Amino acid sequence: MNPRRKKRLTIVLSVLAGIGLIIGLVLYALSQNIDLFYTPYEVVHGKDDTGVKPTIGQRIRVGGLVVAGSVKRDEDSLKVQFDLTNKGEIMTIKYDGILPDLFREGQGIIANGSLIDQTVLEASEVLAKHDENYMPKEIADSLGEGHEAPKYSDEQLEKGY
Repeated sequence: MNPRRKKRLTIVLSVLAGIGLIIGLVLYALSQNIDLFYTPYEVVHGKDDTGVKPTIGQRIRVGGLVVAGSVKRDEDSLKVQFDLTNKGEIMTIKYDGILPDLFREGQGIIANGSLIDQTVLEASEVLAKHDENYMPKEIADSLGEGHEAPKYSDEQLEKGY
C-alpha cells in the first residue's frame, strides 16, 4: 500500500472511531435519564411480558392507588410517607416536598424517584390525576376492568377528600 492510501485509511478509521465514541457517550448519557414506568405489582414480580424487575438504585416511575389510612406526615418537615397498591401488592413511597393539591387517599398517583428497597421508593416528584374521572392509561390497565373509583360520603367531599 502506498503512503498516500495509508494516510487516507488512517484518517477514515480515526473519523469512524471518533463518531463511534461520540454515539456511545450520547447513548450512555441518555440511558441515565430514562425513567421506566412500573406498578407495585411489577416492581415485586417483574413485567408481565419480559419478567424484568427494577434494581435497587434505579430511577423509575411507580403508579397506583394511595392506600386509605397509609399517609403519614412528619410534623416538623414536609416529609410524607404513604403506600401505593396495585393487584394486591403494596409499595411504600417516601417523599420530601409539597404534595399536589389533588393528592388524597384512594386516588391514582404516579411517583418518580429511586428504588431504595424492593418495596420502597424515595420519590423526587409526585403527580396526581387532574379530575375525578381521569386515570392514567397504565394504571387503569393494570388495575383491570373490575376496578371502581372509591366512594366518598358527603362529609368527606365537603372536607375535600
